[in-house]
Amino acid sequence: MSRRAMPTKGITVHQRGSRWYYRLDLEPDPLTGKRQRENRGGFESEDAAWKAAMASKQRHSGGRLVRSTRRTVRAFMAEWLDAVGDSLKPSTRQNYLDYTRAYIDPLIGDRRLQDITVPVLNLLYRRLLTEGRVKVDRNAAMYAYWSQHREQRDGLGPTPIEIVAACGVTIHAARAAVLRFRRGRLPTDAGAGLAPKTVKNVHRMLHRAFTDAVAWDYLVSNPAEHASLPREQRRTTRNRPKPWTVDELTTWLRVALSDRFAAMWLLAATTGMRRSELAGVDRELLDLDRATLAIEDTRVVVAGQTIDSDGKSNAGVRKISLDPYTVELLRAYLTVLDTEREAFGEEYDTSHGKLMRYADGRRLHADTITRRFNRLVDLAGVRRIRLHDIRHTYATLSLDSGVHAKIVSDRIGHAHEGITVQIYGHRSTGHDREAAELVAGLIRRKLDAGPTADAG
Repeated sequence: MSRRAMPTKGITVHQRGSRWYYRLDLEPDPLTGKRQRENRGGFESEDAAWKAAMASKQRHSGGRLVRSTRRTVRAFMAEWLDAVGDSLKPSTRQNYLDYTRAYIDPLIGDRRLQDITVPVLNLLYRRLLTEGRVKVDRNAAMYAYWSQHREQRDGLGPTPIEIVAACGVTIHAARAAVLRFRRGRLPTDAGAGLAPKTVKNVHRMLHRAFTDAVAWDYLVSNPAEHASLPREQRRTTRNRPKPWTVDELTTWLRVALSDRFAAMWLLAATTGMRRSELAGVDRELLDLDRATLAIEDTRVVVAGQTIDSDGKSNAGVRKISLDPYTVELLRAYLTVLDTEREAFGEEYDTSHGKLMRYADGRRLHADTITRRFNRLVDLAGVRRIRLHDIRHTYATLSLDSGVHAKIVSDRIGHAHEGITVQIYGHRSTGHDREAAELVAGLIRRKLDAGPTADAG
C-alpha cells in the first residue's frame, strides 16, 4: 500500500517538475503559538522525500531540531576554528588551519555540510592518500638543479645565488641546501600522496569538528564516526629508526663538546630532553647546587616562528636530577653567559630567561638546534640519525643498563611507564638472553634425554 493510501499525519509529499518535496507540520511555537512548518525539496523520488520527512518528524519528536541549511563545509570550518581556537595549543591550531586550507577547502569546502556522508569522507581520505600533496617540494627542486650542475666550480656545484634564481627560494634556504647536498644529505622522493599519519590527523580534526557540529544542531550525526582510515604500515626492525650505540654517542659528543652549546648537547644525551624542552628551558629553573633541573616551558615552531608553549603534556612538567659531569659543563656555560652579558652591556637581550642563547643574549630558533646537530653529526662522521633519536638513545641505554622503566618514564616525561615500555622495550637488546637460554636449555635437555617411556 502506498504512502498516499496510508498518509502520515502532518506530512505532505508532492511533485514539482522532476523533483519531489515534502512539507512537515510541526508543533506550534511555544512562545507565540504560531504554526510552524518545515519545507524541503529536491528529492529524486517520492520514496526519498517520504523517508527524509519521516526522519525529520522523528527527530522533532525526540527533541532534536536540525534545520535544513545551505551552510558549506568551508563556512562551518571557519566558524569552528574561530570558536575553538583559544582552547587549542598554538601548534595544534596552526596545524588545523593548514589542514583546512590545503586539504578540506579545495576538495569539499563548497559542499553543503549536511551533505557530507561516510562515503564522501572515505573518498576524501583515499584522494589525500594517493594525490593529496599540495606543498611544493622545493628541497627536491633545489637538489635536481644542484645535481644537474654539480660539476661546476670544481665539483662544488652551483652557488646559493644561482639556486635562488633557478628555484625561487630564499637565500637562507639555498645556503642550507648547498651545505646539505655537499655533505651527502640528499632529499627523498615524497610522492604525490600524503602519509597515512597525516591523513589520520586530518580525520581526527574532522571528527572533532563534526562532533561539535552535532552538538550545535548543524548535523544529526557525525559522518566521521564510521569513516574508513588508511592503514599505516607496521614498522619493522628494518625500517624503524635505530638509536646510537654508546660508542656512536660518545664519538659524536667528542665533537659536540667543542661547540658553543656543548652543555645543551650533553644535557640532551644525559636526560633525553626533547628539542622543544632544550630550546625552552629557563635558567632560573636550573639548580646546580642541588643538581636538579625543572622542565616546565617549551619552545615550538608554528608557521616558521618559534613561540613559547606549555609543553606536550602534563607529564612533561617535571624535575630531573643531573649528573656531576653535566653539572660541571653547565656551570662553566653559565660563567660564559655572565661574561658575555657584561661585555655586551645594554645591547644584551634581557627580555627572556632562556638558558640556551647566543653571545648577545638572543634566543635560539628551534630549527637552529636541528641544523647545528646535523652539522656536528657530519663533522663527527657517525651514522646519521634525527635529533629526536638522541632521546631514543638515552632511553634505550638507560633500559639496557638496568634502570627501571618507571624511572626512565619520569625522566623523559612520559605519562606512565607503559608508554616507555611500548616505545623502547623492543629497542632494548640483551635483556631476553636469560629467557632464551632458559627455554632452549629445557628443550635441549629433553632432546638429549631421548624419548620417554610414555611417548608412544
